[in-house]
Amino acid sequence: MRGQIAMILYEKEITVPLVGHHERLLDHLSEVILERLPRSEIPVRVAVTLTDEKGYHCELGILSGADHFFDEMRGAIFQFQRRGFENTGQFNAVLIVPTGVGAEIGGHSGDAGSVARLLASACDNLITHPNVVNASDINELPENGLYVEGSVLARFLMGTVSLQKVRANRVLLVIDKHADKFFYESAVNSASAARSSLGLDCPGVVMLEDKMLMRSLYSSSGRAVGKIDYFERVYDVLTKYRPQYDAVALSSVIKVPENFHTDYYLKDMINPWGGVEAMLTHAISLMFNIPSAHSPMLETRQILDLELGVIDPRKAAEIVSVTFLHSILKGLQKSPKILNGMAPLGCPGVLTAADVSCVIIPDGCMGLPILAALEQGIPVIAVRENKNRMRNNLEEFPFDTGRLFLVDNYLEAVGVMSALKAGVSVESVRRPLKYTNVYEETASCAARETSKKPLKFAKGIDDVEEDLLRKEGSKAVR
Repeated sequence: MRGQIAMILYEKEITVPLVGHHERLLDHLSEVILERLPRSEIPVRVAVTLTDEKGYHCELGILSGADHFFDEMRGAIFQFQRRGFENTGQFNAVLIVPTGVGAEIGGHSGDAGSVARLLASACDNLITHPNVVNASDINELPENGLYVEGSVLARFLMGTVSLQKVRANRVLLVIDKHADKFFYESAVNSASAARSSLGLDCPGVVMLEDKMLMRSLYSSSGRAVGKIDYFERVYDVLTKYRPQYDAVALSSVIKVPENFHTDYYLKDMINPWGGVEAMLTHAISLMFNIPSAHSPMLETRQILDLELGVIDPRKAAEIVSVTFLHSILKGLQKSPKILNGMAPLGCPGVLTAADVSCVIIPDGCMGLPILAALEQGIPVIAVRENKNRMRNNLEEFPFDTGRLFLVDNYLEAVGVMSALKAGVSVESVRRPLKYTNVYEETASCAARETSKKPLKFAKGIDDVEEDLLRKEGSKAVR
């Protein structure tokens, strides 16, 4: 046990200088961020919230107090292994809606679940993360969906881990021992209900009398983030029970101002709980290499009994729940096993970065998963309708030709997915269809260099053919 050493998760902001044409951006961010962080700090999460003339405005989730993990973890999230090929035996998509960025779709309570079901119909496997489908006690993850925690999803696209499908996981539940027994008894009842109705294998519920302190905060960009004190208390429990589980669900109180419970449901406010939850699960999945997910535990019965009336449908799932637990228990039951490294081609039930056909994101988002897709040459489909707080012009980044598609909505995204799957150029099914680029190679006698320039045809095709014949005739005369 190492509970006497304080482990803290918190947010830090760094502006990284611009690099020409955004080339080798992943390496550039890694070098600058690790150089600027003290040796005692380990980055667990990175978001580029804004790109402007000042640089890349980065918001980092930081773990401190884990000195014994320093050598193996400090640069772990930046490790990258390029895929050598794309496996076209299946069409697999990754759906990302970053947590805490105020996404119009998927920024509330599992309200991107219908999007996940739509996109899943157009691919063999849809790999997504808890923020997309967690809707309190509702989780409508499609049958071909893989529930993967955010940091694992990033490492998967970076090529440093593979995902192995499982029949079922043993899911340990770790909860706060709430001052009001109603809440921890409700959590135990949620686990029992999942065992009886879902067939969940839950080896037990661990109640923490010495609890973490989780607080919700907002960054300067408006993202929901937070701070977690006494993380070592969860670390010790997960270490102690490690042989008994394959995945971990957590439920604990998140401190927020009392007015947040009405302001979030009745006003236009970014979900204050998701950001700090993501910081927690990123750290756990990184340190233990296991699937993890968190649900908030209510502070008091007064909050539970708030009369809020009919609210925004995107938030309604939370109003009809007490523990918010069933969604994560269901998701973790079959969350894939995390394998280190890129598995060899043809391993049954194992997916690697080479198996990813496209990534779908809200427009403007930039973080490790998108940077990984850029480096891997994986097509990215960015959805304009899913507005959010991230401010990056993706068209300025060095995506290969035909690897970035900006679409208006998720219905159009499905069309692009279908075109990619069929091997049909997206440009070819839209009008107007541009003239084919033609390049004329010209040799310079002085420098003996070759240059390329496109021929622009302003004349009709008959005039062009006549000009070419005239030139050939003049050459013959000479």
